Amino acid sequence: MKRIIVAVLLVAFTFPAFGRSASVRGHVTKKGVYVQPHNRTTPDKSKANNYSSKGNVNPYTGKPGSVDPAAPRAPRR
Repeated sequence: MKRIIVAVLLVAFTFPAFGRSASVRGHVTKKGVYVQPHNRTTPDKSKANNYSSKGNVNPYTGKPGSVDPAAPRAPRR
């Protein structure tokens, strides 16, 4: 019985950590470009859980991910 309770609590506390999204307000960039409001995954260290990663589907647009999370990324400027 204790194992079941521990398992349920473990799932209950770890499940919300996956698939969280955040709303981003519309804003103007430093270059003066307006970015429309949108949703994105909350920031973390993983590249594999983003909507754009292969194997994932964006729940807001229905588009499948196309970016290989294992591929090296170009350095940011």
